[in-house]
Amino acid sequence: MSERKISPRHSNAILQAFSNGVTPRIGLEHVVVGRSAEIEAMLDDLDYRVAQEGASFRLVVGPYGSGKSFMLQVIRNYALQRNFVVADADLSAERRLTGTTGQGLGLYRELLKNMAIRTRPAGEAFAPLLEHWMNAIQEQVMQSSNLLPDNPKFYLLVEQKVSETLRSISALSNSFDFAHILSLYWRAYQDGDEVKRERAIRWLRGEYRLLTEVRTDLQVNSMVTDKNWYNYLKLFASFFQLIGYKGLVIFFDEAVNLYKISNTVSRNNNYEQLLTLFNDVNQGVAQHIGLIFSGTPQLVEDPKRGLYSYEALRSRLQESRFAQNSRRSFAGPIIRLDTLTNEELFVLLQKLCSIHAFHYRYTSTITDSDIKEFMEVVTAQIGSNQFLTPREITRDLIAVLEMMRQDNALTFSDIIHGRDFVASHEQSNPDELTPQNEIVDSDSYFSGFTL
Repeated sequence: MSERKISPRHSNAILQAFSNGVTPRIGLEHVVVGRSAEIEAMLDDLDYRVAQEGASFRLVVGPYGSGKSFMLQVIRNYALQRNFVVADADLSAERRLTGTTGQGLGLYRELLKNMAIRTRPAGEAFAPLLEHWMNAIQEQVMQSSNLLPDNPKFYLLVEQKVSETLRSISALSNSFDFAHILSLYWRAYQDGDEVKRERAIRWLRGEYRLLTEVRTDLQVNSMVTDKNWYNYLKLFASFFQLIGYKGLVIFFDEAVNLYKISNTVSRNNNYEQLLTLFNDVNQGVAQHIGLIFSGTPQLVEDPKRGLYSYEALRSRLQESRFAQNSRRSFAGPIIRLDTLTNEELFVLLQKLCSIHAFHYRYTSTITDSDIKEFMEVVTAQIGSNQFLTPREITRDLIAVLEMMRQDNALTFSDIIHGRDFVASHEQSNPDELTPQNEIVDSDSYFSGFTL
């Protein structure tokens, strides 16, 4: 790996994910090809909008297997590196923007569960975020007052600092109860009261079901519901910015599942909620929040049940009439993922061959001519370049590499052309056959590797 050293953990994640047709959470920087204009446009959203008291809304559009999830994961990793809080969730039958059986609340809970920061990129960072805030406030008070935590005045100064922070979000909807719960959490944290602390966390995560229970446990008159969950995400976005992060970036993958809602009323209710989010972001109401959806062209363009069937969304999402004939504009909300060129696919396959060789500790014998031949064979089998997606071709390549690794009698060219190896195997001494590129001390080499 000449471009950038890759860790075994990253190479393991990349190979396992690509071989199963999914997107790895880590190590994507080692396999990114093309997409530079799209990535730059979305990073501009983060740097010049979300981080600068603004907000952004994007819809990444491409056919199945075109790399939508990959793109979202790349931007997620960049956002973490830039000190944003991120959260992500797949839209599904159980998790929608709104619903009659708590689907919106289910989406909110999933987002909080998957909340991540740079030091906790895998998720489950929500409670640590609050603890980080508590510790940071205490350090600030110690530095500014020269008092230690055992000084009676220290607690009062910290209380004042907490109140000062929370007053800054008082103009937002539901901010009073939100600030009250955070104050309760702070006091429980100070007093070591795990019961009250857990109640505050339950409320913030939207896990209370009855308002009467909320009133009894926490003495507030509101809670996160299917209708208001987005307001709480905006509160979190402003709160995170106040405690030292640049904002909150939220990723909604598989938005095509909104298109698949069979009930017209339910589908349109979700489109109405999507419109609300779009308007909120683009009319200057929301701050420090980025919303990124992914979906198929069918989701957007189908005139009967796609987003364009909802006139208010069509008029906002429709691209400029001048963005044609290879001219692209990222001024609008939609980012379309063009099919990777043959040159870009070639580079991607090169990278995967190098990563496979690095991970299994062998010197690759696969040449550029082999890769070109592989692409020609796969393209011919599928029938047309337009149906060739990165997901399919990378999965096939890793399958071939694994076949060669397991049986050193197989050659790259023979595998991709489907030649018969029975005769050659029978002539070989089975005792002398060893897997090609055998791993040295494999048990110790892979100890501790996780995705």
